[in-house]
Amino acid sequence: MKKLLLCTIALMAFLHFSCSREKAMDSDVEANNEVQIRIKNASLLPFQNIEVNTSGGINNFGNLPDSQLSEYKTFNFAYPYSFVKLQINGEPYIIEPIDYAGLNRLENGKYTYEISLDPEGNQIFMSLQKDDVAAN
Repeated sequence: MKKLLLCTIALMAFLHFSCSREKAMDSDVEANNEVQIRIKNASLLPFQNIEVNTSGGINNFGNLPDSQLSEYKTFNFAYPYSFVKLQINGEPYIIEPIDYAGLNRLENGKYTYEISLDPEGNQIFMSLQKDDVAAN
């Protein structure tokens, strides 16, 4: 009976440490394999229904007042520019990459897609900024 009890305790301890180690390893993998992106509205007009598709995921950023930053959203991967669909005063605006040939995926980390509006050309433009993790 003592032998069975000792074996059971040993097995439970093994399973506990095994599962704990697996969870820690999974967390490390997730932390190392994600790109977080936020949107900066660099225009003087509010954006509505912002959707971003990086080819590594699609996220809806909702509405964003002028000159404001959104929260970060997680993507499996992203490129220096992505498909963006939004509305300004009810009018649709789209940034649509033709392809990503020759572009490298972004390294894991935090980034900001800054979106600005050229009111005369009726177009939106995107630029990329790698964010300083310590500042966020």
